[in-house]
Amino acid sequence: MKRESRGIQSIEVGGELLRALARCGEPMMLRDLAREAGMSPAKAHPYLASFSRIGLIEQDETTGRYEIGALALELGLISLRRLSGVRIARPKIAALASQIGHAVSLAVWGTYGPTVVQLEEPAQPVHIVMRAGSVMALLETATGRAFAAFLPEKTINAALESGLDRHGVGYNPKRTVKGPKVAEMLTEVRKHGLARALGDPLPGVNAFSAPVFDHSGHVALVITAMGPEGTFDARWDSPIAHALRDCAGAISKRLGYGMTVAAE
Repeated sequence: MKRESRGIQSIEVGGELLRALARCGEPMMLRDLAREAGMSPAKAHPYLASFSRIGLIEQDETTGRYEIGALALELGLISLRRLSGVRIARPKIAALASQIGHAVSLAVWGTYGPTVVQLEEPAQPVHIVMRAGSVMALLETATGRAFAAFLPEKTINAALESGLDRHGVGYNPKRTVKGPKVAEMLTEVRKHGLARALGDPLPGVNAFSAPVFDHSGHVALVITAMGPEGTFDARWDSPIAHALRDCAGAISKRLGYGMTVAAE
C-alpha cells in the first residue's frame, strides 16, 4: 500500500479558494468566493492576502473582486507548453479506432510536411499504404488537406512552392488540384471541420481527417479515420464523422484550445 506523503493542511484548505476561482472563470467578490470554497469570508481573507502577495491572485482596487494573478497565469502557460499533444492523443485515437471499427492515424507537421506518427488498426485491418513515418501528400490526401486548410497560408504556399508535396504518399501530378479549385476545396474543409477523401488517392478507401488545435489556436495534430468504401460511412453527418470530431475536440480542449488569457 502506497504511503501518503505528509502535507500542509492549511495550503490544501486555501487551495479550495483557487479551485473556486478557476471554476467560476471570472473575478469574484470575497463573499461569493468564500461561499463557493465552503468557508466564511473571515476565514478566506487571510488566505487571499497571502495568495495576493505571491501573485497567485490579484484584487481589483476599484471593484474589490479577486481574479487569477500573474504567477497563476505563468504557471498555466508553462503547463500548456509542456503538454505533449502526441502523448495525450495516443490513447484517444486507440479508443476511437475501437469505437468506429476502422483504422485511425495521427499526424504532425514535420520537416517534410504531414507526417504520420501513430497508426491504430482495428481487429480486421484494411490494406493501406501508410505507416508511422509516412509523409502524406498535402493536397491529395485528407490528412494533408486538414493541415492545408488550417495552417497559415504562407506556410502552405512555401511548402507547395518548394515541391514538398511531390514526396508524399498519394501524390499524383495528373490529379493534383490546382488554382481556384484549391481554395474551393479548403473552404469545404473549414466549413465541415473535416477533410474528406472518397476512394482517392487510395482506391477503395474512404477517409476523414480532423484538425487538433493547441492553446494558441494553431494546428498541432491531424487525426485521420479511414476504411473500405463498403463499410466506411463518408457522409458529413455520419457516426464516424461525429466520433472523429468529438475525439479531435476533446484533445484540443486538453491542449488548452479555447482558453483565453488576458495579457497586458
